[in-house]
Parts: sequence; C-alpha cells; structure tokens
Amino acid sequence: MTDAAELLVVVGARPNFVKVAPVLTALNQHSEVRARVLHTGQHYDRSMSGAFLDQLEFPDPQFQLGVGSGSHAHQTAAVLVGVERVLSAESFDAVLVAGDVNSTLAAALAASKLGVAVIHLESGLRSGDWTMPEEINRVLTDRLSALLLIHSAEAIANLAAEGIAADRVVLVGNTMIDSLFSLLPAARASGALARHELEPQGYVLVTLHRPALVDDPTRLAAVVEVLADLAEAIPVVFPMHPRTHARLGVHHAHLLQQIRGLPPLDYLEFIELEAQARLVITDSGGVQEETTALGVPCLTYRTTTERPVTVDLGTNELVGLDPNVLRARCADLVAEPWQPKPCSIPFWDGHAGDRAAGAVTGFLTRPRIAAG
Repeated sequence: MTDAAELLVVVGARPNFVKVAPVLTALNQHSEVRARVLHTGQHYDRSMSGAFLDQLEFPDPQFQLGVGSGSHAHQTAAVLVGVERVLSAESFDAVLVAGDVNSTLAAALAASKLGVAVIHLESGLRSGDWTMPEEINRVLTDRLSALLLIHSAEAIANLAAEGIAADRVVLVGNTMIDSLFSLLPAARASGALARHELEPQGYVLVTLHRPALVDDPTRLAAVVEVLADLAEAIPVVFPMHPRTHARLGVHHAHLLQQIRGLPPLDYLEFIELEAQARLVITDSGGVQEETTALGVPCLTYRTTTERPVTVDLGTNELVGLDPNVLRARCADLVAEPWQPKPCSIPFWDGHAGDRAAGAVTGFLTRPRIAAG
C-alpha cells in the first residue's frame, strides 16, 4: 500500500456515517487508495454505538477531534483547527467530506487552504433558502471541491448555474440509500413495532427538529395541536429531542398526553418505524430521501427543499408552514387506501457506493494528482 493514494474521510454526525459507509466499503476493493477516517465529534449520538457501526461495517476512526456541541462558529472553528493539525502532520492526497454539516465546510476549508484536494459527497443540493445553515455549508463546500459527487440529475443544473465545470461533477447516486437497504434486515429484526405496540401502516411517524420550528413556541404549539388532533384518528409517534419535549412541557404539556412522545431512537429502530408507517411528517432532509426509497408517504413541513427529486419522482410532498394545510393533507393521506410506491429515482439502487468509490479512485490516480 506504499504507492496508494492517501484519502482522509471526515465525518461529524450520524448522517455522515450513513452516507460515507458504502463508499468506504467499496474503496476496500481498490488497492490504489488508502482511506483513513477522522471523526470530528460534532454530534454525540447514542445510536452511534458499536452495534450500529458494525452493521454499517464502518471502520474505527484513526483520528478523533471530540469537538462536541456548541455554536456554529465554535464547531466550525474547532474542526478547522483540528483538521488542519492532522493534515499538517500527515500526508494526504485528498479529503472526502459528506453532506452539509458544520464539519463538512470546516474540513473543506482546512484542506483547501493547505492545497489538499477536496471531494464532496452529496454535492449540488440546493434549497435556495439562505436562512438554513446547511445551505451555506453545502454551497461553500461545493465551491471548494475538486470532485463533486452528486446523487441526482437535478444537481447538474444547480452546479452549472454556479459556474462549476462539468468535468468536476460525477453522478453516482444516493449512498445513504445503500446504507438504508443494507440495514433494513437488521431493522426488521429489531422488534421496534412490537416494543411500541404498533401495527404496520397503523400509525404516523413524526420527526421535527429544525430550530426555526422548535425554538418558536407559537409555531411549535400549532404543529403539535395538529398532531394531537390527528392522534384521535390514528396513533402519532413522535421521537423528540429533549429540548423539544422541554419546550412543549412548559406551556403545552396537555398536548403531549395525546401523542406518543418518545426519546430519540437509535437508527435501526427508527428505520423500522419509518418503513412501516402509514405516513411520515418531517422537516429533515434525509427522511425525505428515506421515505422515497421505502415507498412511504411523506409530508415535509418546510417552505423549501434541497431534495426536489423526492417531490418530483418520490413520495414526498412539501406542505409549507401553514398548520391548516398540514392538517388537511394528513386527513387526506390517512383516509386513502395505503399502497407502496417503489422508488423510481435513477441511481438510488443500492450501488451508489461502488460508483462513488470508482470516481474517487479515478480522480486520485490521475497523474497530476498522484504527483502531488
């Protein structure tokens, strides 16, 4: 392996692990590349246990920063310093980052300032909403990247509109769907439905976490009132962050008696509940993709989405921020006969990791890259 290209793979939060795992697995078949993992520790997640990582076949990180929680500035600065330190001490030909969390942008900044090529997995997503920190992270990371791996064709137009050369862009598909498919058997065996006394397609699953919603007491209460009303017709299961639970408990504790508020779930348990739900209500980007892959109806409580392909070709519907619209669409979907909708998005087929690994290997073994 002495002649192999050296690749530093940076992860910072659970979605990063899920997206990167299939690429790392596929890179093991490419002797031309040696990949090592740096975990920034941006998020501590109890579901990032040994069992979960074993299911993903995720290697132990060689570098740990332990950044932890904090403001956007704190996290970005701490990761920037930590990644710079590793890149200065070791020799790497490229840094691979995924998604749009603070660690993604910080690692890309550190690498680019040291002249190390940046590879961005899940490039080209755009919501057009600059109030979202993720939009800032993803746009700036794409500008810094030498190789942009995209998960759907719509990203091609997004990147072209920003002047990014087409020869830097490769359509590989959605690696998160690879992980989803590989984890489904273990999720099915988790016993989550029985443990929560739920029936297949007999409940609504909710995941809401964005600060714009959770930190606005009036807006949050309006949504939960809709969920409480919906719970009169069908069980509503809402795994919620402790902060969300606490904010509701101050003024709206009575609403929590009508829905099934749960603590955060580990990933396998969440996948099982997601796959068997009658309907999913979310403000999460990843959940829009997962429900599309699983064929489960999804209502996204946001005014914009960076994943319009899930609306155009998937099961997702953007309902905006009017609770009355949400109420009406929930009633409609719950009343309709349930029918699965197979995923029809090209390259969301469980083999995106192989294509991404091939693109990374091709990029790193170009003579101009290998020469450093």
